[in-house]
Amino acid sequence: MHYMNRNSLNQIETCRSSIKNLPTWDLTARQLCDLEMLMTDAFAPLQGFLTQEDYESVIKTMRLSSGELCPIPITLDVSAIFAKTLKIGQKIALQDDENIIIAMMTIESVWQPDKQQEAQAIFTTQDTRHPGVDYLLHGTESYYLGGQVEKVNDPIHYDFQQYRFTPRALKKQFKKKGGTPLIGYHNETVLHRAEHLVTSRLVVELEANLLIQAVVGFSPSNTLDHFSRVRCYEHFLAEYTEQTPLLSLINLSTRMAGPREALWHAIIRKNYGCTHFIINTGHSSPFQNGNTPIPEFYPPLAALTLAQQYAEEIGITIIAEGQIVYNQEREKYQLIKEIKTGETTLGFSESDFFRHLQYDLPIPRWFTYPTILAEMRQAYPPRHQQGFTLFFTGLSGSGKSTVANQVRIKLLELGGRSVTLLDGDIVRKNLSSELTFSKKHRDLNIRRIGFVASEITKHKGIAICAPIAPYLSIRKEVRDMIQAVGGYIEIHIATPLEECERRDRKGLYAKARAGLIQHFTGISDPYEEPINPEMRLDTTGKSVNDCAQLIIRKLEELKFIKI
Repeated sequence: MHYMNRNSLNQIETCRSSIKNLPTWDLTARQLCDLEMLMTDAFAPLQGFLTQEDYESVIKTMRLSSGELCPIPITLDVSAIFAKTLKIGQKIALQDDENIIIAMMTIESVWQPDKQQEAQAIFTTQDTRHPGVDYLLHGTESYYLGGQVEKVNDPIHYDFQQYRFTPRALKKQFKKKGGTPLIGYHNETVLHRAEHLVTSRLVVELEANLLIQAVVGFSPSNTLDHFSRVRCYEHFLAEYTEQTPLLSLINLSTRMAGPREALWHAIIRKNYGCTHFIINTGHSSPFQNGNTPIPEFYPPLAALTLAQQYAEEIGITIIAEGQIVYNQEREKYQLIKEIKTGETTLGFSESDFFRHLQYDLPIPRWFTYPTILAEMRQAYPPRHQQGFTLFFTGLSGSGKSTVANQVRIKLLELGGRSVTLLDGDIVRKNLSSELTFSKKHRDLNIRRIGFVASEITKHKGIAICAPIAPYLSIRKEVRDMIQAVGGYIEIHIATPLEECERRDRKGLYAKARAGLIQHFTGISDPYEEPINPEMRLDTTGKSVNDCAQLIIRKLEELKFIKI
């Protein structure tokens, strides 16, 4: 597969004039990232989305059918409905969320992959607690397309344009330095004093330049917004006294595939002109996000071992980051191998850092720089200053709306933040009146509620949602959406079906049992109970005020409010 000649304006104009009547696919956030990386040759040797032959070869051998190394499959997933309209050799248009055509694609393969097999091969697990696996199995469409892509427009980035470089531009810039080694440092988190020690040492030892490449593309796991991270990187760069590293933003969509992804990152850095690449312990492994522990999916040194195995073939030197600890007696960071017997070492992880920010706990002065800490306190305030969403779910008649409204009143009495109630019936009337009660439309209704709640939460307000929301998958999607911008508390109103029927003044349950109402949750449609909600509450025999007070106490316990 090959690109068209990007330097030919005539060819580009021909592309633009021929797209008017093409079938169009709306790119997801991940697909847009992948397409941009393909079109800049950052994913070389790839020059398009994998065909079925190449995909199956990558899954089994980490190589294209031609034999070239490729550890991660770059695929274009589409719906079954769209896939079944296509023919081999046909062209389609690929557009972004602003309906701008980014590229045309010539279809070479259309197939339905075995995603369980893909998950096992790429992530070594089918456990959906792994965010990459969960996204693959639940966040992608059922068919894949493979084929040639032809650029029509460059994706536009309005933010931090001074830090965005193509591989060609970076290679040209460092070529002027006369062949000096270039160390690539992949990063998706904030950098602190320990990382400064590691990188400063390597720059001196290798007489090299340092390229800090910050990932700002799509991630299946929620992370701090890249605007705050980039400002932190700017503060970090200011701490170098001799040679300032170059900061580069890379629109890469992470998979969290551990060893395979580390190898992939090394190939990408080679494409950007790096001669060396730093791999840390647990490189590209999933990390705990929130209060729910996740397994350790990969051995700590697995990523380093695999990347070193293929380093010569790639043409890059792999460097182990090394374990850094704080020496209390010497009051400085050191490599663990430099610590002498009897000396006290202190550790403070990135997870510890975010937890202390959340709960307004002191941060050790030796961990990070004052400028970075100030930036992070502004971007990531303690919980009682964050916006959050209370998401009630339960059967009709369980008491969701009544309790939710009472909680709203109590929060308004406390003051300090705006409070918005998104009740299921109210939303249906004002936001989703055209929707039916099919599963597809129910999911769409909850997705709309989640979007509104996420905007309220992002702007430090309180959203209280009280729909039935019977399905696990859409509730998880809403949780992920909101946790990316603030707090999320799921409350299962676990009132038994018998009690809900007893309370039913409108006779809806009786009509549903008689077959007069279709798709009625709990009778003719399933209700999938939350597996691990923050709170579970049966309202049977309890007053509305008592139920609301239990929820207020839970919010105080979780530090989302102060009383």
